[in-house]
Amino acid sequence: MLSFENDYSEGAHEIILKRLIDTNMEQLSGYGTDHYCETAKEKIKAACGCEDAEVFLLTGGTQTNQIIIDTVLAPYEGVIAAKTGHVSTHEAGAIEFTGHKVLELPQKDGKIQAADLKNLLETFYGDGNYEHMVFPGMVYISHPTEYGTLYTKKELENLSEICHEYKIPLYMDGARLIYGIAAEETDVTLKDIGKLCDIFYIGGTKAGLLCGEAVVFTEKTMPAHFLTRVKQHGALLAKGRLLGVQFDALFTYDLYLKIGKNAIETAAVLKNGLKKAGYEFYIDSPTNQIFIVIDNGQLKELQKHVTVSFWEKKDDLHTVIRFATSWATRMENVYKVLEVLQGL
Repeated sequence: MLSFENDYSEGAHEIILKRLIDTNMEQLSGYGTDHYCETAKEKIKAACGCEDAEVFLLTGGTQTNQIIIDTVLAPYEGVIAAKTGHVSTHEAGAIEFTGHKVLELPQKDGKIQAADLKNLLETFYGDGNYEHMVFPGMVYISHPTEYGTLYTKKELENLSEICHEYKIPLYMDGARLIYGIAAEETDVTLKDIGKLCDIFYIGGTKAGLLCGEAVVFTEKTMPAHFLTRVKQHGALLAKGRLLGVQFDALFTYDLYLKIGKNAIETAAVLKNGLKKAGYEFYIDSPTNQIFIVIDNGQLKELQKHVTVSFWEKKDDLHTVIRFATSWATRMENVYKVLEVLQGL
């Protein structure tokens, strides 16, 4: 069975595993105070061009989103997000569980538009009863989005400008960020993100690590006593070295760029093969997530040979499915899945 279900099916990149083995018997202090965590943070700050930033290492994406949003927002504030945003859809109400409301905006190709954001904020503060309402306290975006699409530098600049005008932070979910910056069609770099976002995280779980997300707080945006509040959420890892060693390796010799490139190259071959085979694309994604519309009968046959993700029902006869490539995807498996698809 071939698997294109997601980009975290495999364990970890061999270089990451080797570093974990090589450092395994070292006796290190806990809770992220070891020297591997410190060197990882310095390498991340250098790569982002944010020498004065503060970096904190957490273990998973939903955990990271919940902790950041809950600790940054005041009790009376909510977070603005696209209707299709991960915090709005596939996080089981984790944000609402903390007492904060997700304030949804329309989306276009998975992205929020600056005009819609501006309108929401103007409408809120233009309402004489706004003291009786949930305050918009921050803006959440993901890059790539849930549809594999990317913000342009200009789009990020526009969102950042509005956020600064209203003095609310722009927060980027970077679960698949390394695939976004590796995409050939993007004009956004890691350093651009460091300049335009107040808070963002670099995903490791989907980037060849066993687990781990690196949160970057720019411009002194880290909440007070953040470590304590992370522990209140039950998310402070005693063996913080697990994250430090992995991120230190990921940001040594630009491994994160090489890992991202493999996913983009294999996705490009798969995408081209799907085009030649005549499949309908649900959305044009330049990253490692590819969405097609497939006949339900064909899907049933495909699932005998390939594992893919159900995305949504298009109509009674057709389904939208997602193929995901990753750091570990082998080109020979791309050709194999194309053979299966061409035979349906």
